[in-house]
Amino acid sequence: MPQWEKLYESPVGYRAEMVRIALESNNIPTVVLNKKDSSYLFGHFEVYVYHEHVIQALIVMEQSNIE
Repeated sequence: MPQWEKLYESPVGYRAEMVRIALESNNIPTVVLNKKDSSYLFGHFEVYVYHEHVIQALIVMEQSNIE
């Protein structure tokens, strides 16, 4: 079973989605996990990739100027 690793975390959803789109356009499987509370204004979004894709994903993020 593949291991997922957290690659990115953001308090706003659109940034996590920007990361997901950049990674998936480079054929890197990605999952965005919404940990934002629906009743209150706290929490964050996390982007996960398979363990074997972490280095490639970091390179894609750097080339895409995603912080």
